[in-house]
Amino acid sequence: MSTILGHHHISMLVKNARETDRFYRKIMGLRRVKVTVNQDDPSMYHLFYGDQVGNPGSGLTFFEMPNIGRTHHGTNAITRIGLMVPTEESLSYWKARFEEADVYHGSRTTFAQRPALKFEDPDGLRLVLVVAGDDEKADFQPVIASEVPVEHQIRGMGPIEITVRDGDRFSHTLTELMGYRPVYKNQMDSLFQTVNADSYGEILVREEDGPFERPGRGSVHHLAVRVKEPDELTHWDQMAKDNHFASSGLVDRYYFESLYFRESNGILFEIATDGPGYSVDQDVAHLGEKLVLPPFLEARRKEIESQLTPID
Repeated sequence: MSTILGHHHISMLVKNARETDRFYRKIMGLRRVKVTVNQDDPSMYHLFYGDQVGNPGSGLTFFEMPNIGRTHHGTNAITRIGLMVPTEESLSYWKARFEEADVYHGSRTTFAQRPALKFEDPDGLRLVLVVAGDDEKADFQPVIASEVPVEHQIRGMGPIEITVRDGDRFSHTLTELMGYRPVYKNQMDSLFQTVNADSYGEILVREEDGPFERPGRGSVHHLAVRVKEPDELTHWDQMAKDNHFASSGLVDRYYFESLYFRESNGILFEIATDGPGYSVDQDVAHLGEKLVLPPFLEARRKEIESQLTPID
């Protein structure tokens, strides 16, 4: 058996790495913890942002695709990313910050039955700040060089909204196959938590008919959830096979080991291990300062660098 501990990271498609980097570092106050490439297509950047050390559950990652078109929103997609902030006063801080930086945002609202503030990044990615309240992320490490005060910094990922045509089948996958527990269900949505029973690992499910989403800039590629040890991945590989989900088999991503599977509504999940982490090839003080490559790509560094536009 294996236990999902919460979110690990979430990965998006963007058009311009430099613009994305400016937004998440300068506006959102996150730390860039890794500059690397898509291991399956090293002609594109893969950028990682999070807390000071990139702890699991804090990771927002981005694939740069300069020729990508716009997203055509629809169902069977990950449709909004929750980011946790400590208090309702933090929402006031962020609303003022967004207004000053001309970031598209809405009014104060609720999301997953918590106080919230919706906004979008330069690619139109839909996000929402959610008040954590009494929920604390024990391993959160403040970003030292952030322009955002520690008391308002983003603590990590929160409720992830997933919109599907077949809500019952998706809920069955979460509860019966992946070990999530239902928190509530109403006419609008259903909320699920991991065994940790906090807001940092929640999935918010909305059922909606209509055309499937056609991904483009600002769309979500996949959601990665956490397990502790690599040997747990064999359980998830077997689960995918037993339920006729398309599975990648075990994959060594160097910073963690993982497995990908696509459930019956087409949502792509990654199951990823906590370690070894982003400091395996850089010390913590210098995370994200230069392009790093996994060992199997290092011999191609010159070729890879020639295809990338410098970010800094």
